[in-house]
Amino acid sequence: MIFLSLITFFWSCNDMKDQPTPTLLPANTGETCKMYVLSEGLFNMNNSTLSILNFGNRSIEYDIFTFVNGRGLGDTANDMKLYGSKLWIVVNVSSQLEVVDVKTGYSIRRIPVFDNNSKARQPRFISFHGSKAYLCSFDGTVSRIDTATLEIEAVTNCGRNPDGIAVSNGKLYVSNSGGLDIPNYDRTISVIDLNTFTEIKKITVGINPSKLESDNEGDLYVVSRGNNANIKACWQRIDCKMDELVQTFDKLPVVNFTIQNDTAYLYNYDFSTNSYWIKTFNCKTEQVITENFISENTVLEHPFGISVHPTNGNVYLTDARSYTVKGDLLCFNKNGKLQYKVESVGLNPNTVLILP
Repeated sequence: MIFLSLITFFWSCNDMKDQPTPTLLPANTGETCKMYVLSEGLFNMNNSTLSILNFGNRSIEYDIFTFVNGRGLGDTANDMKLYGSKLWIVVNVSSQLEVVDVKTGYSIRRIPVFDNNSKARQPRFISFHGSKAYLCSFDGTVSRIDTATLEIEAVTNCGRNPDGIAVSNGKLYVSNSGGLDIPNYDRTISVIDLNTFTEIKKITVGINPSKLESDNEGDLYVVSRGNNANIKACWQRIDCKMDELVQTFDKLPVVNFTIQNDTAYLYNYDFSTNSYWIKTFNCKTEQVITENFISENTVLEHPFGISVHPTNGNVYLTDARSYTVKGDLLCFNKNGKLQYKVESVGLNPNTVLILP
């Protein structure tokens, strides 16, 4: 049964009559897709949500996961990836990995992520290679999960408080932030052999590394966030053939980024001045393309998530606003012109995922 049929069915049930009428999306967006928006909510408030936007009928369903499954996602959903026919949602404080059918929003399985002493590992981000999923957790481990059986089959150690994970050049890379041990941050990237599932090297980068993402040449880019005081954030590049840090972009204190077709979309937010910038960057020439991506007077309060449509090149930015009220989703074309805005999509929306 397709997703819309399920929605119609549930609306017809007496016990679901309190479900709000769907909000209409803006008209003439030019979009024909569906997309999920993951919102992490507030730490220790157990209010993460998953929304689905359907541009075919201009509807948005807020908190569709709770509506379909009869329970919430949990506390602080940090990451969401699509792999095969499943959504993989990483819920940090609840220490769960939620595996969801992409068409219906139904939970296929909820995988608890705890150690042998029933202590929460606190998973953060997920990556995939072949038939395996790799999940890094704040307790200094990476879990390998079989994507067919949905079982955790092995766990290996990396560094302190890993806060980013990616596969490149046939190896797994994990950024070790040490972020829970302030001011004693870590500053390494663990290189893990996928065959033996053991760490083979540590690469030294800037302090407090987080997000990792690779380009088409196999170079790996990493955000090193600094200490929010005397050490500023920087963006860095790792050569995955040599497994060495080869370039530091001191003038690009990147907070978050994404790469599509060797173009990186970068943003920074300065909490001391409440200012931000959004740039584009050529991963082949290693040069900034545009200093100011947004081409008109569109203003965000607090940029939070960034994604790119894989075919039409639209760029999606989420605005967390004050972090305590529901944030917005803004869509820009590849030239930085605002196409539309969806207000109050969720509390601290961090991930936009376009469905094929």
